[in-house]
Amino acid sequence: MQFQMQIAVTQHGGTVGWAVGGACIFATALGGLRWLRVAQREHYLPDSASRFALRWWGTAALNQMGVVLALAGLVLASRWPGVAFAPAAVVAFGPLGLGLRGTTSPLRWTRRLRTLAAVWATIQVAVVLVGVFTGFAAVICAAGALAVPAIVDASCVVTAPLETRLADRYVKRARARLEKVKPKVVAITGSFGKTSTKGYVAHLLSGSAVVVASPASFNNRAGLAKAVNEHLGPGTDVFVAEMGTYGAGEIAELCSWMTPDVAVITAIGPVHLERFRDEQKIVDAKAEILVDAGCCVLVVDDPRLAQLAERAERGGKRVWRVSGQSSSSADVSVAETPEGLEVLVRGEPVARGLSLNARPGNVACAVAVALELGVPATEVAARLSNLPAVAHRLEPRAASRGFLVLDDTYNSNPAGARAALAELARATPDGGRRVVVTPGMVELGARQAKENELFAGEAAEISAQLVVVRRTNRRALVKGFIGAGHRAGTVPVLQRSREAAVRWVAEHLGPGDAVLYENDLPDHYP
Repeated sequence: MQFQMQIAVTQHGGTVGWAVGGACIFATALGGLRWLRVAQREHYLPDSASRFALRWWGTAALNQMGVVLALAGLVLASRWPGVAFAPAAVVAFGPLGLGLRGTTSPLRWTRRLRTLAAVWATIQVAVVLVGVFTGFAAVICAAGALAVPAIVDASCVVTAPLETRLADRYVKRARARLEKVKPKVVAITGSFGKTSTKGYVAHLLSGSAVVVASPASFNNRAGLAKAVNEHLGPGTDVFVAEMGTYGAGEIAELCSWMTPDVAVITAIGPVHLERFRDEQKIVDAKAEILVDAGCCVLVVDDPRLAQLAERAERGGKRVWRVSGQSSSSADVSVAETPEGLEVLVRGEPVARGLSLNARPGNVACAVAVALELGVPATEVAARLSNLPAVAHRLEPRAASRGFLVLDDTYNSNPAGARAALAELARATPDGGRRVVVTPGMVELGARQAKENELFAGEAAEISAQLVVVRRTNRRALVKGFIGAGHRAGTVPVLQRSREAAVRWVAEHLGPGDAVLYENDLPDHYP
């Protein structure tokens, strides 16, 4: 009798184990879609899913309650296996607000994502099977379900060497293409201003040379190799490459097979400070672009870039010192005057009264590159009058209801945000209402809260109504706006999404008003 009871208990436990295992597999399949999407949007960086999981589960009361429920289920599952269904349910349906496929940042089943998903699924199924066959199904399967973000990150680590080897083939082809076509290479990096400067350089050169510029966001190893292989054809005179980095050594590796003839650093700021930890590391990483370049273009308004200019000159390189303000010591300076932008080359005016919606420092960099590559100053001046607008970077347009829209949704740095506020104050007609719609700035590390507080306070100082989108920086923005002592009775408007904020603006603004959309976060952010 006792033996038969033991068999019955074992069979019952096995049934529960398989049931829990099945529930956890279903839960992890749903949860995995969420965190695979985050990993894809964050460029497969190996800690991205875990970092965002901590943000999402800690942002809203319901998500926090879900964490408590899941952990309680995990603890109690060893005694009551059926309780393990609670963590599975939490993983399947949470965190609330993070969609399975996404809207502004949808999941895309690329070859790389399919590979990552296969590795992740293998690890997840292995965890479930270990739980079932060891008799600890409830605890192990529940723990595996809760660990989905960490397992996605581990899968990124596992697949990274494979992805590097696969990319090597495309890099080898790109190197051969560059050696065959032999274009002059202009490489541009900086904490911000890279894309704008790239567009300006291509425009100023295109009147006298065949120019190919890397497409938007193609600024890493795989992207630049793809740009060369698909766009660099025979007869190309200049290839303009935007180079980004998340850490030391990345730009050096790019320059090892795409050696710059002209290297440009547009600016240094706290962008990606979350990863670099301090700005000197950002300077060092960006400076890798100068090592093998024959000519360097640096915005010497920043003392750190001025020091790099001196170092490059001592190393025998040609150096163009440029400035975004009036400067007698700069080779090229572009300064704002009441009549418009004024461009000086070694103290001599090249153009005056330019009406450009452009950051002066970026224009100065582009002018220096054009002159270095032999474009006559007269042609540079002529082409400056119609510099191309850069989409979503303080781009003005009129809304159907008659108010002004300043679209700065691709900007996420403190200096650019201040410039955008100044433009909002200048462009709003007398008596018009001002509105700032923003989720705040991200990837600023320990400075993120303070920088967002300052930005909200500066919005209050120009009497703008602040509309805060999503939760990522809500606390800091609200604190800064209210702390600045804004006019009585005005409090920030809180919106769950940019779409809701756009509807609010359309309902409240009319002719003579203006709205600034400052930065826009994809929907994998809380």
